[in-house]
Amino acid sequence: MKADETEQNYGHILKYTGIFGGVQGLNILIGLVRNKIVASLLGPSGMGLVSLFNSTVAFISQATNLGISFSAVRHVSELFDTGDEERITHFIKVVRVWSLLTALLGMMVCIIAGPLLSDYTFSWGDHTLHFVMLAPAVALTAICGGETAILKGARRLKSLAMIQLINVFCALIISFPIYYFFWQAGIVPVIVLMALISMLSTVWYSYRLYPLRLHGAKGLLGDGMEMVRLGMGFVVAGVMGSGAEMVIRSYLNVVGELGVVGIYNVGFMMTMTYGGLVFTAMETDFFPRLSAVNKDVALSNQTVNRQIEVSLLIIAPMLVALIFATPILIPLLFTREFMPVVDMMRITTLALYLRALKLPVCYLTLAKGDALSYMLMEGIYDVVMVFLVIMGYDLWGINGTGVGLLLVASFDFLMINTYTHFKYSFSMSRNIAICALPQIALGAIAFFMATMTTGWIYWISGSVLLALSLAFSLHLLHSKTSLWAKLKEKMKQRLRGHA
Repeated sequence: MKADETEQNYGHILKYTGIFGGVQGLNILIGLVRNKIVASLLGPSGMGLVSLFNSTVAFISQATNLGISFSAVRHVSELFDTGDEERITHFIKVVRVWSLLTALLGMMVCIIAGPLLSDYTFSWGDHTLHFVMLAPAVALTAICGGETAILKGARRLKSLAMIQLINVFCALIISFPIYYFFWQAGIVPVIVLMALISMLSTVWYSYRLYPLRLHGAKGLLGDGMEMVRLGMGFVVAGVMGSGAEMVIRSYLNVVGELGVVGIYNVGFMMTMTYGGLVFTAMETDFFPRLSAVNKDVALSNQTVNRQIEVSLLIIAPMLVALIFATPILIPLLFTREFMPVVDMMRITTLALYLRALKLPVCYLTLAKGDALSYMLMEGIYDVVMVFLVIMGYDLWGINGTGVGLLLVASFDFLMINTYTHFKYSFSMSRNIAICALPQIALGAIAFFMATMTTGWIYWISGSVLLALSLAFSLHLLHSKTSLWAKLKEKMKQRLRGHA
C-alpha cells in the first residue's frame, strides 16, 4: 500500500476514534457529575442497588433481544452501500417488526421471572415488585436498540452523538430531584424514565431519516431470519456476560453487603467502563470497515493492527493519569466512603492495556460472521471471570476483585490471539510491539510508584511518567499521520482570517 494511503488510513482511525472518544468523554464528564449527586444522596448501599437493578435490565435485554441491535448494523450497512432505497426501506421495516417482538418478549420475561430474580439477587426482603416494574425498561431498550442499529448502519454519526448527549443531560436533570425526594424508592422510576427518554430521542432521529411505514408487512418475519441467526451468537455471549456480572454482584451482596457491591461497581465503572471511552469507535466505525475486508486475510490483519496501534497510543497516557489521579477523583466524584476502591481501581486499570490490545481482535469473529467462535470465547471468558473475581474477593477482599479482573484480562488476551492466529491466520505486527512494550512498562512503573510513594515524590513521578507516555504517543502518531500539519494549517487560516 502506498505511503499516502497508509497515512490516510491511520488518519481516518485517529479522526473517528477522537470524535467518538470526545463525545463519550463529554458524556462521561456529565455522568460523573450525576454519579457524585447519586453517591451523595444514596451512599454505597444505594449505588449497589442501582447496580443490581441495571445489571438485571441488561441481562434480560441481552437474553431476549435476539442480537438485533448488533446484527442489524451489518445488514443495514451493506444495503446502505448499495444505494437501493427500496431494499433499505424494506429491511428497516424488518428491523422494526423484530424489535417490537423482542420488546414484548423481554417485558413478559421480566414480569414472569420477577420472583426468581428477587430470591436469587437479594438475601433480604421481597423485591419482586421492583423487578416487575423494570419490565417497561427492558421493552423500551429493545426498541431503542433496533433504531440505533438503523442509524449506525446508515452512518448517521452526528445523530448518534446527539442522542448520547441528550440522554446524559436528561439523566442528570431527572435523577437528582427524584433521588432527593424519594431516595432509594426512586431508583426503579429513574431507570424506566431514562429508558423512555433514550428510546424517544433515538426514534426521533431514526424516524426523521426513515419514517415509520405500517403497510407492506407481509413476509417481514421471514426476511429477518438471517439477521436473527447472526445475532444469536451475540445474544448468547451477551447473556453470559450480563449473567456473569449478575453472579459477581449477587455474590458480593450475599457474602459481603450491599455497600461492597456499590464500591465494586464504582471501581468497575471508573476503569472498565469509563476508562474504555477510546474503544467507542470500535462498533460505529471500525467494525463496518473490518466487515468490508473480512475475506482478505492481509487486509483484515492490517485493519486490526492499525486499530490496535491507534487505540493503545491514545489510551495509554490516560491510564497513567488515572493511576495517579484516583485518590483525588474518588472523593471528588463520589464521597470518601468509596475510598477503599482506590487500589482496586489501580490494579484494574492495568487490565485496560490488555483490553486495548485484544478488543479489535475480538471483532474478527463477528466480521466474518463466525458467531459460534465468538460465543465460545465469550463463554470461556465469562466463566473464568466469575471464578477469578470471586476467588480474588475471598482471598484479598475488594482489592482481590481487581486482581481477578487483571488475571482474566491476561487470560483473555492469550486465548483470543491464539485462537484467531490458528483460525484466521491473524498475527500482531511488529509495530504493535513497538507501541505496546514501552507504554505497558510505563504503566507498570506508574502502578508501582503510585502504591509505594507519597508526597512530592508521588506527584513528581506521576508527572514525569505521564509526560513520557504522552510524548511517546504523540511522536508515533505524528510519524503515522499528517494530523499536526493539518492542525497548523487550520490555525494559520484562522489567523489570516482575523488579520
